[in-house]
Amino acid sequence: MRDFTLFIPEYLAVGAAVAILAVELIWPRIRKDYLAYATAAGALGWLIAAIPYIGDSAGDFEGVLLTDDFTTYFRILAAGIVMAIALLSAHYMRNRTTTAGEYYGLLLVAGTGMVLMAASRELLTAYISLELLSFSLYILVGYLKRDRLSNEASLKYILLGAFSSAMLLYGISLIYGVTGTTSYEGIAEALDARAGGTDPAVVVGIMLIVAGVGFKVSAAPFHMWAPDAYQGAPLPITAFLSTASKAAGFALILRLFTGALVVDAVEWRAAIAALAAITMTAGNLIAIQQTNLKRLVAYSSIGQVGYMLVAIAAIGYGNVDTAASASSALLLHIVGYTASTLALFAALTAHYNRTGDDSIAGLRGLAETQPFLALVITASLFSFAGLPFFAGFATKLLLFQASTSNGLLWLVGLAAANSFVSLYYYLMVMRQMYLFDPPEGQTRFRPAPLLGALAGLLLLGVLFIGIYPQPVFEATDRAASALIEVSAWGLVPLP
Repeated sequence: MRDFTLFIPEYLAVGAAVAILAVELIWPRIRKDYLAYATAAGALGWLIAAIPYIGDSAGDFEGVLLTDDFTTYFRILAAGIVMAIALLSAHYMRNRTTTAGEYYGLLLVAGTGMVLMAASRELLTAYISLELLSFSLYILVGYLKRDRLSNEASLKYILLGAFSSAMLLYGISLIYGVTGTTSYEGIAEALDARAGGTDPAVVVGIMLIVAGVGFKVSAAPFHMWAPDAYQGAPLPITAFLSTASKAAGFALILRLFTGALVVDAVEWRAAIAALAAITMTAGNLIAIQQTNLKRLVAYSSIGQVGYMLVAIAAIGYGNVDTAASASSALLLHIVGYTASTLALFAALTAHYNRTGDDSIAGLRGLAETQPFLALVITASLFSFAGLPFFAGFATKLLLFQASTSNGLLWLVGLAAANSFVSLYYYLMVMRQMYLFDPPEGQTRFRPAPLLGALAGLLLLGVLFIGIYPQPVFEATDRAASALIEVSAWGLVPLP
């Protein structure tokens, strides 16, 4: 059925992007921060337009896109991320570029790509949606044209991204060659019909798809682009990379693996478990050696991807109930991680706007010069480490609980050990803020009111999820239930 009303929120997002481009074209002297506020307003309208879809019956668009509570969940998340990044960028980008319209327009386009990845029910549609997000990110990472690091980061990201896209396409072609379809439903039925034996082409196809999507979420060993891209990108875009690309990648993974590939879980579940172990361990161990704050965040986010992959492995080893609980816990963890990351970058952006220093040593004495920003950074890092009363504790606890069955206790134990390792390098950052005097000449300052308010709001979100996660968990439960309703469990007889 071709029902164009299913994607009204996305029409608003794309319309806002076009309007922002047109405004700057017609009025080139407009203040760049006004474009940021217009983008945030457009994202808020996008979010409000998504609310009526909550609890609505699933809508199918030509068998390639699906709007249900799972899609709506990522609509609201994408709109919230774009709104926060636009506000982070208002002061940061004001004097760094003469053409900000494309920057803010691409934020909205990238957010739309993120939603379409969550809505896709067919491999080629998922691939095109992923590339819509990726191409926007390639440009945004290199947006500071006079910055050598930004240009270098963008070039590396594009080259490695093209390679990963080729792997993903090759994997899709192998799956299509075996099953004769790119529809998730058709793939599940075809794989179930061939369940009598292992087909090498299916195994290779799945591994190539895992590698291609693994690059997009920066899973090890496909993570080499992330540290350079994070370091060279404008600071708000580093926050966008840390949140939107991870959330979109796992939305696609959940749709694909529960909707099609879980039928052949025996072919990929051990590989995903190994990938989770390698990713979390590599990310956390390499983070210890970093001196640049953005590179440290890059490796920290790689470690977080490892924890998220634990839930995907649990889906492969479990039954429909395990899949539902693991999916819900993963969605909750994505929200907690997103709130913590955005809070961290709100504080870091306020600090960078004042000092121009993005090294760990640049945070020396921050507790003295700006105690509120130091508090926000501390809370965010404690949340990443999974300490009680912060978002990361509640989300990791539920994530690990959902993954302990079916022989994955060793992986959950490794994840817990890695959380302790991560606490070490987070404490290194806090040590600079609390135990050292500020650099000579650096005095107490007040952050921009907008950034201060945004950091405070996100800090409250981190604490709310940590202390009382139930309302958010109910939303993730609805999204996970919608995901499982259209999964392969409803098509073929699985355990």
